[in-house]
Amino acid sequence: MTRYLELHPVNIEQVVSVIVEHFRLYVMHELGGKAKAMVVAGSRLAAVKYKLAFDRYIRDHGYSGIRSLVAFSGAVEDPDDPGSSYTEVSMNGGLAESELPETFERDDYRVLLVAEKYQTGFDQPLLQTMYVVKRLAGVQAVQTLSRLNRIAPGKARTLVLDFANEEADIYKAFKPYYEATPIGENADPHRLSELQHKLLEWAIFTPADVKAFAAVWYQRTRDHTAAQHRIMNSVLDSVVQNFKKKEGAEQETFRGQLTAYRNLYAFLSQIIPYQDSELEKLYSFVRNLLLKLPPPGDGKAFALDDEVALRYFRLQQMSDGSIDLGYGQADPLKGPTDVGTAGLADEGVALSTLVGKLNERFGTSFTEADQLFFDQISATAEGDEKILEAARANNLANFSSYLERMLDELFIDRMEGNEEIFSRVMTDKEFRSVAHEHLAREIFKRAREKNS
Repeated sequence: MTRYLELHPVNIEQVVSVIVEHFRLYVMHELGGKAKAMVVAGSRLAAVKYKLAFDRYIRDHGYSGIRSLVAFSGAVEDPDDPGSSYTEVSMNGGLAESELPETFERDDYRVLLVAEKYQTGFDQPLLQTMYVVKRLAGVQAVQTLSRLNRIAPGKARTLVLDFANEEADIYKAFKPYYEATPIGENADPHRLSELQHKLLEWAIFTPADVKAFAAVWYQRTRDHTAAQHRIMNSVLDSVVQNFKKKEGAEQETFRGQLTAYRNLYAFLSQIIPYQDSELEKLYSFVRNLLLKLPPPGDGKAFALDDEVALRYFRLQQMSDGSIDLGYGQADPLKGPTDVGTAGLADEGVALSTLVGKLNERFGTSFTEADQLFFDQISATAEGDEKILEAARANNLANFSSYLERMLDELFIDRMEGNEEIFSRVMTDKEFRSVAHEHLAREIFKRAREKNS
């Protein structure tokens, strides 16, 4: 559902409108009118959709001087547009990938949309603002947002407009690197042998399997031949079959231990000259085996199909200010020290609970009162105990008379977001009469239903 909302056209169009108008009003004039911005998308598909929406919004509003570039790897197919295929080069008008950084320096290109590219090591001093529409955590948050920390003449401040992250999460990511960096438990080289023993205990593969795989893997050749690949795949396929015979929980524990061994060896082998070639052979075996194992569950992404529809949408500012790193304690940094853990199992939750989590995650407030104007009035009234009591204690005619006295207050409560219809209700007697009749009937019926 989160992915559904993030990629929904309404969400993308609303976010793009905020980005473009914010850039025009608050960013364009910075740095002598040369300030640039980066949009950090959550996926390659999101980058494609945001690029299309961005250029469409610029074109439809006739804005000039805000051309955009996009950066992502490979080709992307949009499931909502069967047969489509987008690449960075094609979306940038044929611009070669190697030419993008230099082209972005030009005055006419002001916004760069990225997905897992240019978030580290990218040096553009005129980058003054970042629009974030993806979740960031840990060192990734630090590396991404630090693209703004490049000195340029007249650059006195930078800005991050974040649609996806909480202040507390960004604070937690940056805090360990502020002034002093606390170090946690060191990675223990002896845990490699411990993990090796645990993996062999499963009897899913044997030392003979590792030896047979390594005999081909480490042959002195630039590229393995088709025959060599068949031999290695034969060994791995046999192990995969043994893996499939295990229960689901056992499979994930084993997978976690494989991943732990791979990560720990890759980390430690950079600084410790291991003399045991068996550990290196097992590392190569494990690395290739992980690629062959079936993904958790049935390996298919959950498809909502027509089970969920976006009925209403709210985009609002939740906070404004800077994050002060001068207080609190930082969590210590640590290397890969855990010895193989299984992932968390899926847990069923009520849909209402899930929607609540989405509200918390996106800063939205999805309630019945965010639908059409009269539904807002109705839902607001149904939350007023006095109105409900009046509906329960009177017939429709008497309740309608009571509601007439409350109507102005209800309309005023919803005025801020509905100025046009508010004006019509307050000045057009016939319009108001129809609205009053409709609301009296609806609120009366729902109040009685709740009481039955």
